[in-house]
Amino acid sequence: MSESQRDGDGVSPLHGPGETIRRVRDRGAPPLALLAAGVVVALAVLAPVGWLVVRALEVPRPRAIHLLTSRSTLTVLVNSIGLVAAVTAASTALGVPLAVATARTDLPFSRFWTVALALPLVVPSYLGAFAYVAAFGPNGTLADALAPLGVVGLPSIYGFPGATFVLTLYVYPYVFLGTRAALLTMDASLVEAARTLGDSPVAAFRRVTLPQILPGITAGALLVALYALSDFGTPAIMHVDVFTRVIYVEYSYSRDTAALLSVQLLFVTAVVLLLESRVSGTDGSGYATGQIRSASRLQLGWLKAPVLLTCAAVVALALLVPLGVFTQWFFRDVPAYGGGFSLEYAWNSVYAAALTAGVAVVAAVPVGYLSGRYADSRLARLLERVTYAGYAVPGIVIALALVYVGVRYVRGLYQTLPLLVFAYVVRFLPQAVGTTRSSVVQVDRRLVEAARTLGDSSVAAFRRVTLPLILPGVSAGAALVFLTTMKELPATLLLQPANFRTLVTYIWTARESGFYGRIAVPALILLGVSALSMVVILTRERTQR
Repeated sequence: MSESQRDGDGVSPLHGPGETIRRVRDRGAPPLALLAAGVVVALAVLAPVGWLVVRALEVPRPRAIHLLTSRSTLTVLVNSIGLVAAVTAASTALGVPLAVATARTDLPFSRFWTVALALPLVVPSYLGAFAYVAAFGPNGTLADALAPLGVVGLPSIYGFPGATFVLTLYVYPYVFLGTRAALLTMDASLVEAARTLGDSPVAAFRRVTLPQILPGITAGALLVALYALSDFGTPAIMHVDVFTRVIYVEYSYSRDTAALLSVQLLFVTAVVLLLESRVSGTDGSGYATGQIRSASRLQLGWLKAPVLLTCAAVVALALLVPLGVFTQWFFRDVPAYGGGFSLEYAWNSVYAAALTAGVAVVAAVPVGYLSGRYADSRLARLLERVTYAGYAVPGIVIALALVYVGVRYVRGLYQTLPLLVFAYVVRFLPQAVGTTRSSVVQVDRRLVEAARTLGDSSVAAFRRVTLPLILPGVSAGAALVFLTTMKELPATLLLQPANFRTLVTYIWTARESGFYGRIAVPALILLGVSALSMVVILTRERTQR
């Protein structure tokens, strides 16, 4: 028997610490039924972008050129690019040192700080913006507290600096988690070898560690850039004219301008993705593929107190400030707003999110199974990448495209729950596809072959063998889609059905009406539900370990 026969067709042994892990790839042709399902899902994801382009092409060329080259449009473009660059740079400058501190130093209570520093990711940035405006804005909590001391005015929290500050507080965990994961998977013996050759800790980090963890940093920075580019709530609250805010405003006055700005926003998003691919490369050489040696902890020495103070300050600014503001609002007597908050709004949010999670799982399983089981198939890889387009496209762009389709072609679906759920699925499908694919990759093909040998059909083998093994990953993806859907703001505002108010629409309406106190209850509910996403992430990480 040959070596390849002993290992099994398409099986490559990867030697890990203490065991041999087998990754299995099926080199045969994917089943036509699976391919058909994957193609339908991919076309559904791409459809809103196509509809939006069609709508933009309907604008007369002279008017389109005038709108796209006007001073206001150029200002929006500069503001958007500037905000993305500033937030990405600030998040990288904050996230990388914090990741190094928790993963490679003798920082006290490092496990606690790891969780605490990751928690801001579950706070919707628009809630953070609400809290900071209420605390530090004109007539805010801090201004009222300082007034008796003779302090009349405070620096404005509004504008570009305020938006950059708030967004950085709630998106830096993308860089923090990506960098920390890269640090934990790289071989520490490389750093020890550099130190043995006389490099200082700083030189060893620059020459050895940084190139190794650069893919993790770049991946996190990409997520930060896409978030900053697509975020609507924070720039709107901070009065910064970026694409998302102006598109939302123009939606009510000039659909032509909104469509053209949306296409321009798509172009900027494509440029960001292109730059990221050029920076990160495709070889993936930054990650260890063999046995991983744990690193000896770097002694902080006199830096221990400043690092602890930095960690505490970040957690306080990102978590304690909004919690304190919302708790204060909760106990403060505020005039009733619109009849007050109703638990029906929370139920509507849960209902829509649950429907979205169910539909997303059904759509994700064929795509995730294809890309995980038939990884050598170009078509399977293409279908998976197409589904990720929805995550890169801002929610307000998807919503605007669906408004166009609903008004023009299927008025019966406009402002209905199915259209809203479709927008959610297009936006968050990659979360379910990613977790499903990673679970499929871990399934040993020989178990499926054994079931087929015992007489099971391919469908029965999937149901009895594969599905139970991938169910944890599928469930994790469904949970992430559910929790992310609960927080989605722009798509919900544009597509919400009549008489179907949710937590986020109630919060936004209360904010626009100036009744900030009525935001407390739904905001605290949303924060509690959002915090569950971190439980899902940590549970999944513990299971994988």
